[in-house]
Order: sequence, then C-alpha cells, then structure tokens
Amino acid sequence: MRSWSAAFAGLIVSLAVMPAGAAVKTVPLGTFSRPTYIAVAPGAPSLLFVVEQPGKIQVLVNEKKRAAPFLDIADLVRAPPDAGAGGEQGLLSVAFAPNYAQSGLFYVYFVNSAGNDEVDEFKRSSNPLRAIRDSRRRLLVIGHQGATNHNGGQLQFGPSALLYISTGDGGALSPPGDPARNLNSLLGKILRIDPLHRTGTLPYRIPPNPFVGKPGRDEIFAYGLRNPWRFSFDGTQIAIGDVGQNRQEEVNFLAASAAKGANFGWPQYEGTLVFDAKRPGPGKPVFPMFTYSHDNGRCAIIGGFVVHDSSLTGLAGRYIYGDACTGEVRSFVARTSDQTARGDRASGLVLPGLSSFGLGFNGKVYVTQTSGAVARLAPAP
Repeated sequence: MRSWSAAFAGLIVSLAVMPAGAAVKTVPLGTFSRPTYIAVAPGAPSLLFVVEQPGKIQVLVNEKKRAAPFLDIADLVRAPPDAGAGGEQGLLSVAFAPNYAQSGLFYVYFVNSAGNDEVDEFKRSSNPLRAIRDSRRRLLVIGHQGATNHNGGQLQFGPSALLYISTGDGGALSPPGDPARNLNSLLGKILRIDPLHRTGTLPYRIPPNPFVGKPGRDEIFAYGLRNPWRFSFDGTQIAIGDVGQNRQEEVNFLAASAAKGANFGWPQYEGTLVFDAKRPGPGKPVFPMFTYSHDNGRCAIIGGFVVHDSSLTGLAGRYIYGDACTGEVRSFVARTSDQTARGDRASGLVLPGLSSFGLGFNGKVYVTQTSGAVARLAPAP
C-alpha cells in the first residue's frame, strides 16, 4: 500500500483532529505498537483484539487493555524496525471462526520472516485472554516476488462460514508476470477457503470457487486487484477498498455472488481510468462503484464498513472509509440496485496516520492509527 510510506513520512502523533461541526468524535482506548486492525470474536462480547504490526495481538476487556498479549508471534513476522521506517509488512489482520465460542479457532495474516504472505490458524487456550502459541497450523504461504509492499492483508469470514483473504499484487510498478490477472498466481486476488475442514492433502477445503475444474488456482474467488488492504461484508454484500497507483482510489461494492469470478480491472484499469491498455484481463472488468482522485494530498484508501450503530446518526447506513495520507474520514450511501455511490461527504473527523477501521458488537466502529492510537467512534457532543 504505497500510502504507508507517505503516511509515516508525514506522521502527526495525535489522536484526531475534529473541526467544528464534526458529526463524530473518538473515544481513546489506549496506545499500541503500530496497530493495523481491530476485531471482535463471536461469543466474547466484552473482548476486543488489536493487531500490532510487529507481531502481537493485544486484548482489551471492556475496552481496557490487558498487560499480557493474547498472542505473540513476533519471531515469525517480518516487520519494519520502527514506526519511522514505514513499510507494509508485519502482522496485518485476524479473523475469528464463526464457531469460535466452541472451537476457539482464529486465523492471522502476516508477512513471514522470508518476506512471503502467510495465513495460519491458532487456538484459544482455556484462558479466554490467551492463545495457545503451539497450536499453530500453517494454512497458506504465498510467495511475494521479492518486493516488500502490496501485501493485501485482510481476513474476513463471509457467507457460509468461508474465509476470504485479500492479497496484493506483489508490489513494485506492474510486477513481472502480471500476477493480479494471472489465474495461476494467488497475488492480486480475493481468495476463498474453508479452513474448518480439510480435503485430501490440503490443510483446508476448497468451496465451489469459480475456477475449480478450470484453468487457474482453485482458491481464487476474484482477481484483478492491486492492493485490497481492507474489505468487509454487509450481509451478502462485499465492499473492497483497493489502493490505486497514482491517480484513483476505488471501492468495489456488490453482491458476493456477483463478485465470484469477477475481474476488477488492474492493471488494465486503475479505478475507471486506463492504466495499461495493452494488458487486458482474461475477463471483462467490473468497474468500481466509487472512486476518488489523489488531489489535495490523498494517496491510498482505507476501506471500511457500512455503519449500523444507530447512535452515529450522521453515519448510520453509510459506508465509511478514509485515506491513509490525509486521515480524512468520509462516507457515502452504497446503492447496489444501480451500482452507484450517493452523497459522499466528510464526517468532520481527521485521523492522522489512519490505518484501519474495525467493527465491534452492536455495530460499534473502531479506528487504528499508525501513531499507536486505537479509538471507538461516538456521537460528537
């Protein structure tokens, strides 16, 4: 995500800037080591889990940080040495199995010590605040072609309890082999697997994905993405925030069934603009619902969620997103009936070094910043 280098270079270590008239405010939850994501686990409504880029997952009880981490895999993770270094490697996200209350299973996405993208399974211990480090089961390792950026990094359980995984295109400008449109590569894709079951020699089951029995990797759900740093589900709708090259940022928002097998256009298109007309994908591209330019210092989208916290009256029912460089938090109404975005507007909230949004119980919305700040959004007074 080319954004992070720029975001770190101009980092302002503050929680938020709230101009007069802001619709929302932030409620600080503490300071962490380069937080990249925040999540909740089914059956554990009092707990929040904060992913830290250097390789730990911290746990909060009733929004209060505990002293000991939930999981520490820093020795497995390749991460930038310090906040000033920027960089996109490290521990990037976590997802908890839908049956987590019973199974205790969860999944992490990180860049391993060899520089490759990896998805592993772990299990919670009898103590709900600690994971079993030795329960590690490696699910997937994706070679990263030597570059350090464009790792993607989102894990999310979607419809039918299947795990969706976003991967970047391998970094650099138009990587060799065009991995995003190469159906024999797992880079530049949304992947879909069932980690709760195994098939043959694989550590997971492959559901009826679009390329099963056809040329291409069976794990691929959708392709043609540059760096889908964050995506989310709203019911059966999938919203993918894909980071652009240097002209447009995009959000693809459509029914998951329509996204199955979709080509989202990169590197033929950057958003709605032609990037390289000589490199069309193997399928007709799906154009984004929403794009914005790099004007006024914007550089990379931080995809978010459709807000269902009724207390956030100015955001309820709207898709919330931000930009990593400007920190501005905005929202729009996603109309899937005609694939249009309506009423894009500023929330009045600016979060320097914005790195991710997180969705909690009862629709609560959380944010993380590269400065270390983690906060919950609340109505402005």
